Amino acid sequence: MRTALVVVDMLNDFVDGSLANPAAAAIVQPIAALAAKARSSREWIVAYANDAHRPDDVELRVFPPHAMAGSAGAEVVDELRPAPEDLVVPKHFYSAFTETELATLLAAHDVGRVVLVGQHTDCCVRHTAYDAFRLGLEIVVCPDATTVFGPGAHEPLAERQQRALAYLTAYYGARLWRSRAIA
Repeated sequence: MRTALVVVDMLNDFVDGSLANPAAAAIVQPIAALAAKARSSREWIVAYANDAHRPDDVELRVFPPHAMAGSAGAEVVDELRPAPEDLVVPKHFYSAFTETELATLLAAHDVGRVVLVGQHTDCCVRHTAYDAFRLGLEIVVCPDATTVFGPGAHEPLAERQQRALAYLTAYYGARLWRSRAIA
């Protein structure tokens, strides 16, 4: 059984673009270290799950246009650019599995465990974790390499992050590993 590091929505529009999340800056380095470690092992693969919205995507009813397919905003931030051997999966919904090839690609690579990092612990990471759970995959989330969406929230980020992590552990059996422990 192999492990997949799944990097969720570390895109220009979510870091410093149209839906910029200032909290994302703190998770770039831990994700970069994890990706480097994963690429150095035959037991790991790295997969990117990236919003690549079309004008008629239902998510655009809730959020303003962001990460539109083919735009600079839909590109992974420079510090985390995918390597040629990495899997890159465009997505149109919150979950990295909904109407994508991610499940098929992970099965083809004999992946039994996913390590989820990126944005947003309470939305896209959460929905991706649900689908991983539904597919019978072991789920690990790195608290120091994930973040909730910050702008517009009245509650402190740390409290929202802790609640999101508690949900993932309680309902999906996710294990929490610090990125340094892996990398």
